[in-house]
Amino acid sequence: MDFKFILNNINVYVDAAFLTIKISFFGILFSIIIGLILSLILYYKIPILKNISKIYIEISRNTPLLIQLYFLYYGLPSMFNFKFSAENSAIIALSFLGASYMCESFRGAINQIDKIQIESALSLGLKQFQIIRYIILPLGFSYSIPSLSANIIFLIKETSVVTAIALADLMFATNNIIANYYKTNEALFLLVSAYLIILLPLSLTFSYLEKRFRYV
Repeated sequence: MDFKFILNNINVYVDAAFLTIKISFFGILFSIIIGLILSLILYYKIPILKNISKIYIEISRNTPLLIQLYFLYYGLPSMFNFKFSAENSAIIALSFLGASYMCESFRGAINQIDKIQIESALSLGLKQFQIIRYIILPLGFSYSIPSLSANIIFLIKETSVVTAIALADLMFATNNIIANYYKTNEALFLLVSAYLIILLPLSLTFSYLEKRFRYV
């Protein structure tokens, strides 16, 4: 193991890690927002939108992220006269995939809410928006923490495929070092270390939150 080489190339992985974090942050943020909306649509069984949501979830969950990425970056330009940047394509694809998983997490959590709480809120004269704000959302988030954390970590790891559209993420940096310097062990060591630095604090934080809200 060439530790001098590792030290000299840490900056490459720092830059790649920031890109990975940026794509992950926006992709996960949009995933949570869209997933929450979808879960509420399915919970309240809103006509037409309910069927559209189910179709979307099936398409999203049953197609690989790499295929979705290729379609956005290579397929759409050949069909229409516009093209997303590589970075935007990665964020959209991650959001498209992640939203379906987040939806299932939120839907399972919302279904755990005792119906008596909803009925009590209605008897007190609360409107549906107030019920969503004060009962469904707080309890739904607390119940969904275990699956939500698993989905977030899963999506961050899935960003490794964005190297396929030449985004300089962690996997791209690793492939470049291996191809140019033949330093496979050093490149893989840096790759694993970078993902651990990103994911381990998240994992510990989610474990704490899960214990903290377990009895909410």
